[in-house]
Amino acid sequence: MTEFAFTIDATDGAARTGVISMARGEIRTPTFMPVGTAATVKAMKPDNVRKSGADIILGNTYHLMLRPGAERIARLGGLHPFMGWERPILTDSGGYQVMSLSELTKVTEEGVAFASHIDGTRHMLSPERSMEVQNLLGSDIVMAFDQLVPASSTRGEQQAAMERSMRWAERSRAAFRGEGGLFGIQQGGLDEELRGASAEALIGIGFDGYAIGGLAVGEGQAAMCRTLDFATQMLPDDKPRYLMGVGKPDDLVESVIRGIDMFDCVLPTRSGRTGQAFTADGPINIRNARFAEDPEPVEPGCPCPTCATYSRAYVHHLVRSGEILGAMLMTEHNLWFYQRLMQAMRDAIAGQRLRNFAEEFSGRYKASSRGA
Repeated sequence: MTEFAFTIDATDGAARTGVISMARGEIRTPTFMPVGTAATVKAMKPDNVRKSGADIILGNTYHLMLRPGAERIARLGGLHPFMGWERPILTDSGGYQVMSLSELTKVTEEGVAFASHIDGTRHMLSPERSMEVQNLLGSDIVMAFDQLVPASSTRGEQQAAMERSMRWAERSRAAFRGEGGLFGIQQGGLDEELRGASAEALIGIGFDGYAIGGLAVGEGQAAMCRTLDFATQMLPDDKPRYLMGVGKPDDLVESVIRGIDMFDCVLPTRSGRTGQAFTADGPINIRNARFAEDPEPVEPGCPCPTCATYSRAYVHHLVRSGEILGAMLMTEHNLWFYQRLMQAMRDAIAGQRLRNFAEEFSGRYKASSRGA
């Protein structure tokens, strides 16, 4: 069985479409990975996630090591049978959550000592421990452990964190024992020189794929795109490129144009649980009173089960009433929307018409947006 292979089938400018082949199945690129933080894509059953078009999902090292515990999941056969998803899973390294969720963190060259956000117990997450946890989970694509700093950090702080992340990347590579792929993470904020140094270090170590970290943290789409213009091209052409934590539908389009192959974001699932639906005409808030007697589907023309079966009026009622089914139906629609968008971009790249698609999509999405 193929542990990890990446083939590019077609290109259109910097954009490309292809396939990542793995033992648990093929991943069509560009791909969007629904986020399954705690061994579940919230409000969705695994088979329904697959029916939306998802080839791969994301799990979270930090959350799963704290609850129910990586060793427990390993004793139960690994993350795939534990959650009932037999296709590929990518696990992040845990670094982001350690920095964003935990109090009393202490960063040293060894790793990050932190207090659990659940019960305050103390833990240490190092490159070696991150690799161990991801291996216990049975991850198909493992992320190297890195240090994140706020986007507002000084250049000196960004440089120090990037350089430490590169040392940790080398330790992650040495400690990696899993099957499948190991990805390094480029850091350096919005700074072209730091991004270049990070890419050079990662390529020197050698990874199966390369992620761009430290974006989508409040810098805005324009700054993100300016950074991607140079950051993406610093990474190898023959390896997958993964933009972590992105994002909004128009962010995905702009990033694919710049050569990104993989994405993840909580937005479609989180928005679904709060009543926001994504449509080709921009996001809508199904809670709004104007939908109370609207017999149309959430998005006319959408083939998802929610739109094929239920009216805006019914989903509005569910969401306003706090019914669990409302969150389920909205999440289902949003995941279908994201996967339909990815398929449309794959088709556009194959047909050498991505620019035209992007202009038509973004023009309609932004101009017709009805707000959240």
